[in-house]
Amino acid sequence: MKNKLGILVVCFFCQIVLGQNGSRKPLHGQVKNDFLTIESGYVMNVNANVRTFIGSNGFFDIMARPKDTLLFSGIAFQSKKIVLTEADCAQVLFIAKLDLVNNQLKEVVVHKELKVKGVQGNSQRIVDTQFEDDRQSTAKNNVMYSDQTIKYGTDFVRIFKDVKKLLSKKEDVKEEEVTDIAFVEYAKDNFTKDFYTKTLDLKEDEIELFLMYCSNDVSSKQFLKPDEKFQLMDFMVNKNKEFKKIASQK
Repeated sequence: MKNKLGILVVCFFCQIVLGQNGSRKPLHGQVKNDFLTIESGYVMNVNANVRTFIGSNGFFDIMARPKDTLLFSGIAFQSKKIVLTEADCAQVLFIAKLDLVNNQLKEVVVHKELKVKGVQGNSQRIVDTQFEDDRQSTAKNNVMYSDQTIKYGTDFVRIFKDVKKLLSKKEDVKEEEVTDIAFVEYAKDNFTKDFYTKTLDLKEDEIELFLMYCSNDVSSKQFLKPDEKFQLMDFMVNKNKEFKKIASQK
């Protein structure tokens, strides 16, 4: 009797798993831009743990269902996250409009070597500039215990505000999307390309997709202070293990 009950439980569990997988259907899609034909890049379904390539004329196929989150990433266009709706999945051809890479985002990051030639226009750039101590500066006590804060750390709050300002002209940009882009820029600025290509063993065209995958995890926003760089590194190393599993299933 116990054996029969066990078999029934196993069969019931299998039906649930198959039912969940079966509810996802092939989503035929195309990525578009008003000025450029996109013919390369990746599309990842975070919920289904699958990813696929963007092919000729921007066409792609991926298993999906409503409420699934798709991540779009490529060298030519700006990464984007889309949560699918019932209407999206019901379309014969799902269209995803993507923007080209915005070079202004590179100017958002505050570098240690940033220099100001003169006081012209917006004075905020002077506030963001790092200065060395001089005789008239407030004395710094080097004897007292330090809180280990990195002196020249990238200001994530500044990045967030500037990215938001750059994207504010677009009415369809959500706050969550701005946060994701700011995280990607922060992570790229605080770690060298060797960290991604050698330590994490990522291809160059996978870096942006990987960072978008990390930003989709709400815990990624917990390590965005200069003195939490090692925690962020550890977080990305662990996320990379998950990312590699998805990549192997393509």
